[in-house]
Amino acid sequence: MTSELPEMRASDADRERIAERLRDAVAEGRLDMAEFEERLDLAYKARTHGELVPLVRDLPSPTAPAAVGDPAWPARIGKPATSKGAFAFWGGFGRRGKWSVARTFTAAVLQAGGDIDLRDADFEDREVVIRCFAVMGGIQVVVPPELHVEVTGFGFMGGFDDRGAGEGTPGSPRVRITGFALMGGVDVKRKERKAARKQLRK
Repeated sequence: MTSELPEMRASDADRERIAERLRDAVAEGRLDMAEFEERLDLAYKARTHGELVPLVRDLPSPTAPAAVGDPAWPARIGKPATSKGAFAFWGGFGRRGKWSVARTFTAAVLQAGGDIDLRDADFEDREVVIRCFAVMGGIQVVVPPELHVEVTGFGFMGGFDDRGAGEGTPGSPRVRITGFALMGGVDVKRKERKAARKQLRK
């Protein structure tokens, strides 16, 4: 991030990476809770890279994969797919916990909802495409902060949220989320793995 122009606008993924470094720092005793809360608040309010960099300037650089919540990617890539798709009509579906995402995963909902959680998932390949089609319904995709995510879908009379897009840590699979939403929505958001949240609380 330090190589970026200071005036360049920061993304949600940039803010989340800084927040993750601050969480590491407080867990290691480098920051007290007051400093942590103050910097975390500033991180989520930051609009540019120039506002983010000073928040971690006095902290050691992260070393992958030792950072909190940074999974051992090699062990999670190349696993046989346990699910290649999901469909819901007047109901819902969920893919959560320990499962393996197919090289191409297709999800569709019609007047229904779906949840796809990649935080603890394995991956059939290093390159994965998740196709989401929401018609008068919604699909939520939850990804960990360490995962490389690209979002290329679009919405018509609906929304295809790309706030969860961003680069991942070294060795991360590349996940491309595409598709469309018609009078519905697809929401892609970043969220810490449960193990990382438990470690922070400890």
